[in-house]
Amino acid sequence: MRSSAIIGTGSYLPDQILTNFDLEKMVETSNEWILKMTGISERRIADETMATSDLSIRAARQAIKSADIDPLEIDMIIVGTATPDSVFPSTACSVQNGIGAKNASSFDLSAACSGFVYGLDLADGMIKSSRYDTILVIGAEIFSRIVDWEERSTCVLFGDAAGAAVIQVSEEPGILASYCGADGAYADAELLGIPAGGSRMPANAATVDQKLHTVKMRGQEIFKLAVRIMPEAAQKALDTAGVSIDQIDLVIPHQANSRIIEAVVDRIGIDPAKMYVNLNQYGNTSAASVIVALDEAIREKQAKIGDLILLTVFGAGLTWGSALIQL
Repeated sequence: MRSSAIIGTGSYLPDQILTNFDLEKMVETSNEWILKMTGISERRIADETMATSDLSIRAARQAIKSADIDPLEIDMIIVGTATPDSVFPSTACSVQNGIGAKNASSFDLSAACSGFVYGLDLADGMIKSSRYDTILVIGAEIFSRIVDWEERSTCVLFGDAAGAAVIQVSEEPGILASYCGADGAYADAELLGIPAGGSRMPANAATVDQKLHTVKMRGQEIFKLAVRIMPEAAQKALDTAGVSIDQIDLVIPHQANSRIIEAVVDRIGIDPAKMYVNLNQYGNTSAASVIVALDEAIREKQAKIGDLILLTVFGAGLTWGSALIQL
């Protein structure tokens, strides 16, 4: 059977920084409260002229340069996002045009914060099928456009970012195991999601007035689900590969909340020093979260050639996933 590996990564963070002290001037909150409840001190905000495809193109160009390939070699582009440029056409098609990858089939994938790992799992399977050799997987979000900036329980959490990885057929396995799961019993937009704007609740004046086009979340319920499901997902990948947690060099969890990350550390039994966290700087960037962190870890040399790296994620849907990779 053919194998696949990540041969290049890239990321893009907008220049504008929104700190907790800035938020104190916008909504009833404080730097101390945000840090205590989330572990976040600042987040990046995309320029109003930018769309999700713009962030994606910048991250993709970095990944292509890192992989040292020609964009024409890319057979498929998958963009994991909950904040596409538009309902259709896909953000991925705009990315294809922006990077000159005219030979690539292109589509968006909707799995909320699990989007990148879902895309990675799909790319691995596509390459193993022998139908594709080189696939670009992107996780990108502009959540600043879909949060209610008067709702302190959600607006403090999210930031904008994009990350990308080039996955290519490989003689040596690089993606050792991947796993994705979902439970539609929790597909409640009030639990975590955006109630309006789709076919169930089309946009109208009332939905706009009631702010039903912004993120809703019941934080305590999500916390309980996340701290149970992310360790379970991580163990699935480890079991598939026949690897123990002690053999892992680095764990990159979804960067949602410091208390969730601490609980995941405890439940999977990993040395906290092996947990990569950039939540403090960027907040929750949804589908971009783990790929931005992976790219940073590589550039900071916290992730090196030969290292075993475990990704574990959780998102609305509910969706979850994990991947065990070797650089």
